[in-house]
Amino acid sequence: MRTPKDRDFLETDEGMFFCVTGYLHPPDKITAYLKYSPAVKGKWKRGTTYFRRELPYYHVFSISDTIDYLKENYPHYVHFCPVRHIEMSMVPISYIKKYYNPETRMNQLFSEPKDELEEKVAAFAQEIMDETGIPLKVLGVTGSILINLHNPVFSDMDVIVYGKENSLKVKNTLKTLAHVAILENEKKEEWIQHKMKIFCMDRRQAQLFAARKWNYGFFKNTYFSVHPTRTDAEITGTYGDVTYTGRGPATVRAEIADSSESMFLPALYKIDNVKVMKGEDVVIEEIVSYEGVYCDVFSEGEKVEARGRLEQVNGKYRLVLGTLEVKNQYMRFV
Repeated sequence: MRTPKDRDFLETDEGMFFCVTGYLHPPDKITAYLKYSPAVKGKWKRGTTYFRRELPYYHVFSISDTIDYLKENYPHYVHFCPVRHIEMSMVPISYIKKYYNPETRMNQLFSEPKDELEEKVAAFAQEIMDETGIPLKVLGVTGSILINLHNPVFSDMDVIVYGKENSLKVKNTLKTLAHVAILENEKKEEWIQHKMKIFCMDRRQAQLFAARKWNYGFFKNTYFSVHPTRTDAEITGTYGDVTYTGRGPATVRAEIADSSESMFLPALYKIDNVKVMKGEDVVIEEIVSYEGVYCDVFSEGEKVEARGRLEQVNGKYRLVLGTLEVKNQYMRFV
């Protein structure tokens, strides 16, 4: 098994599918959230087995529901993390039946596509490569297609791009591809309404977010998302190098000083001119978000307000969004 990366998938001995989250994993476990479980009936099917989707949408409190489900039914997948000082879902390596690499699956789609959707993913990747010059080896596919659980009638295409430079090339050219249509009109309105509901945004904020989101759209009428993911060389730090200690909720106003690492998940924003509005009055150096909606939205020089979990990291402080401990988390333009 290669170095675990964000949005890899794994299958457990019970036949459940987990999606790997982030890059910080204990030596004997993989940090991941439950995505699909075997079911009597369901929209998804592989072979003769039906599956239900355990995560209805991507939000920290949806993940909280899956942790509660696991604690009740499969407690060996919920552990206290002594490095992050939180309880979370983690799969012991000894319980992994199969590990799924997005880049391996993308290669399979090029060499032997099995249906129309798989052919479309390969065509999408080919257009990206033709326009940007990046090689096939830095592209992958995640989600239901990765684990062969997709349905060509309704499944989306979730594409991985490995590496910051490769991701920037895709970002700068994606909208120029011949068969790509950006979110607009009723589809854009659907996106705005969804974010307003799930993330408690007002309409102005949701519209600003929609205008910045480059990595969603339609390819030949099929919805797609593109997700920048770190290469091995871009993964910094090892599990246990530092510890993350919660210091309670905090609300800050600040100016974005550096957004160059914000396209990955978790998104990282360095901040200046920080004013702590609520919470412990300490020097906060960065905002980190595990909520994908805040990835690659804010730019240098822009002023933001954010609420999340204040964390102490070896004597320094950061504000974290996407934790289970704080209600009404947000990051918005000021």
